[in-house]
Amino acid sequence: MVPESRHQCFIYDGAPSEQLPVLARMIQQKLDEGYRCLYLNSLPMVAGMRSHLSAIGLDVAKEIARARLILSSEPLASPDGSFDVGLMLDKLEDALDQALSDGYKGLWATGDMTWEFGSEKNLDKLMEYELRLEDLIRKRQSLCGICQYHQDSLPREITRQGLLTHRTLFINETLSRINPHYAPSGTPGHSQAANLKLDEAITELCRLQKRKS
Repeated sequence: MVPESRHQCFIYDGAPSEQLPVLARMIQQKLDEGYRCLYLNSLPMVAGMRSHLSAIGLDVAKEIARARLILSSEPLASPDGSFDVGLMLDKLEDALDQALSDGYKGLWATGDMTWEFGSEKNLDKLMEYELRLEDLIRKRQSLCGICQYHQDSLPREITRQGLLTHRTLFINETLSRINPHYAPSGTPGHSQAANLKLDEAITELCRLQKRKS
């Protein structure tokens, strides 16, 4: 992987379940490196992840009992059901502090933005979340992870924003790429040509991921 790739973007298309094998291998790798691993997604995807982790030889029940592995479908929403940026970041930092207190190297986390945001496709809130998450990861060197963007279930402007707000792009557990489209402020392109360039990059990322998975 490229250096300093602690906050990565994973853009993909097709059935979300097709991405479980590569993410399962990534979880196993981070566990072996001494991280506590947190996987956030819907109940069906959590069940699928359990199966894939078991298939690659991980004793899932044991790792969950030891709290080395956390598989969660608990919604991270405010009382009105909307995505709560502050709550999500606070929970991540609390989980990191607990992992360090328990003797782990740190916390590695991954979540699917389609599930995390639910029916709320708020571009401003997404940009706030990703920029504040980047700040948190820079501040806390023991925190790392992957933000998953399912192109088929998110508005195009959301996946464009995901591309703009990550320094590195996740392909698989052994391959990441420096993101040439990264914009530190998260400011999206305003012209049709700029958006077309981002869309072409997203399409190519999806193709590359399928070839390398």
